[in-house]
Amino acid sequence: MIETHAHDAVTELRIVRPERRNALDTEHCRDLHAALDTAVAGGARAVVLTGEGTAFCSGADLDTVGDAGFLDALYAVLQRLVEVEVPVIAAVQGPAIGAGTQLALAADLRVCSDRAVFGLPTAALGLAVDPWTVRRLALLAGGGPARRMLLTCERLDVTAAVGLVDRLADDPGAAALSWAAEVAELAPLTLAYNKLAVNRLLEDPIDSVTLDAVAAGFSACWASADLVEGRRAREERRAPRFVRK
Repeated sequence: MIETHAHDAVTELRIVRPERRNALDTEHCRDLHAALDTAVAGGARAVVLTGEGTAFCSGADLDTVGDAGFLDALYAVLQRLVEVEVPVIAAVQGPAIGAGTQLALAADLRVCSDRAVFGLPTAALGLAVDPWTVRRLALLAGGGPARRMLLTCERLDVTAAVGLVDRLADDPGAAALSWAAEVAELAPLTLAYNKLAVNRLLEDPIDSVTLDAVAAGFSACWASADLVEGRRAREERRAPRFVRK
């Protein structure tokens, strides 16, 4: 479930599924989206996003990732985190893998402990992340770390993924709440404009031909035999055997 905790002008949204290391299924994505909308509608001036226990978010729940509606729900909440007019700070106390890395990327700022780890192991599963994720990762982490995560499935700690770390803290939850309280005192319209301007000017695509080609590749991954083999291998507890067509 998603817990909501109000701290004056700051709302903390907490993913509470520690038995699955806060893995996201369709319902969690939709609940997080709804909780975010409710927080902003209720007057929150800043939002802190975190997870319960030792993990921030271990990614998509692989038992349900193929369910109808999961991708739509995941990408809807990611885009809402980006587009919502108030700053969002992720408190990353531990592993942020797959969809967890995407949540951290969607936040405007990240406070991390030295136990934070980022990874996008899509190539090990025959999955794919959308072009926005690739673009945002490269902008924040840098081209080299992005390639290591995407092309080798390497998991990067806070030293290797330094571009994803805005502040280091022993207790990132408390540090993020303190920082968010400071941010909440700033001019809300200016913050909304600054957030919009940074996202649009730095990240909006301009080459529709390239975007169409990348989007086609993304769709092909989700309709591929690789995805079927990745799921089968996981169910059979063996290494996947991907075949190049």
